[in-house]
Amino acid sequence: MTTFNIENVNVASFDPMPSPDELHALLPLSEAAGDTVMKCREALRNILERKDPRLFVVVGPCSIHDPVAGLDYARRLKKLQDQVSDTLLLVMRVYFEKPRTTTGWKGYINDPDMDDSFHVDQGMYKARKFLLDVCELGLATGTEALDPISPQFLGDLIAWTAIGARTTESQTHREMSSGLSTPVGFKNGTDGDIGIAINAILSASHPHSFLGLNSSGRVAIVRTRGNRHGHVVLRGGDGRPNYDTVSVAMAEQALTKAGLPANIVVDCSHANSYKKPDLQPLVMTDVVNQVRLGNRSLVGVMIESNIVAGKQEIPADLSLLKYGCSVTDGCVDWETTETMIRDAARLLRPLLPERVK
Repeated sequence: MTTFNIENVNVASFDPMPSPDELHALLPLSEAAGDTVMKCREALRNILERKDPRLFVVVGPCSIHDPVAGLDYARRLKKLQDQVSDTLLLVMRVYFEKPRTTTGWKGYINDPDMDDSFHVDQGMYKARKFLLDVCELGLATGTEALDPISPQFLGDLIAWTAIGARTTESQTHREMSSGLSTPVGFKNGTDGDIGIAINAILSASHPHSFLGLNSSGRVAIVRTRGNRHGHVVLRGGDGRPNYDTVSVAMAEQALTKAGLPANIVVDCSHANSYKKPDLQPLVMTDVVNQVRLGNRSLVGVMIESNIVAGKQEIPADLSLLKYGCSVTDGCVDWETTETMIRDAARLLRPLLPERVK
C-alpha cells in the first residue's frame, strides 16, 4: 500500500504560495508606513497603561472588498483623525478575513475576485498593498487575526488586533496572540461569556511554543515572550447587549479578580446593537456617558462604518455592486460616523485629562 491511498485523501491540490519574505520584497515596508504603525502601537499601549487619557476608536468597514472605496474611506478618516486627535485615537478597521458560520464570502484575502476562485496568493498581495496605502496616509490599521499564518505576511502593517468571538476560545489563537507585536482585543464568546476572553488574555500574556511559519515560509517552532497588552472587547451575546453600566461593572470585577488591568472596549455593533446598524450611535452615546460619569475602565469603542449605510448581497455581475456599501454586516454611513466621532470628541475633550490622575 502506498501513502497515496492514506495521506491527504480529501485534498485536491497544494498550490504554491509566496513566502512572507518574498511578499515583503515585492511590497516593502516604507519609512512612512512603519512610522505610522510604530507611533500608533505606542499610543495604544499608553492608553492601556493609563499614560494617555484618550479613547481609541476602531472604525471602518465590516470587511474590505473594494480597495478604491476603502482608500476613499481612509482619506476621510485621516482628515477626521487630524481634527479629533487630542481626544480620540482613530484606527481604521481593515478586515480581510471573515469567519463564516456555515458558508459565504470568506474575505478579500481568500477570495479577492469574489467569485469562489480563491486566488489566495493574489489576495494576500492585494491586502498588503492596501495596508501599505492606508498606513502611508498616516492612518493606523486594526484587523481581526483569523488565519494564524497571515500575521507573518501582514503583521508589520497592523497596529491593533482583534480575536473574534468564535476564536477567542481557540488555543491556536491564544498562542498566536502571545507573539503578536500589537495590543490584542479578545471578544467575549458568542454566548456573552466574558470568562472566555479573560482566560484568553491570561493565556496570551504568557510565553508559548508552537508550530508556525517563519518569514522564509518554513515550518518552525515559534517561541513567544507573551503579550501583556491583551484586553476585553464586549460585543454582546445570545442576542443581548452587554455595554450597560452593570455589564461593564461586572466585567471590571472579573478582570480585577483575575489580576488583570480593567481595560474594556465596547463593540457598538453585533449583539450590542442587535445587529441593527442604526442603533450603533445609541451604544456609543451610552459609552461616552459612562466615561463622562467617571468610568475609567472603558478605553475604546468599535464601530462598523462605511461610506454608504447598510449592506448588499454580492451579485453575479460585480459591476452592479453599490460603491462604498458593505457586502458582509451592515454599517452606518459616513455622515453618521462623522457625527458619532465629533460628538464624542466634543463631550469628552474637557474631561479626559482627569483619567490619568
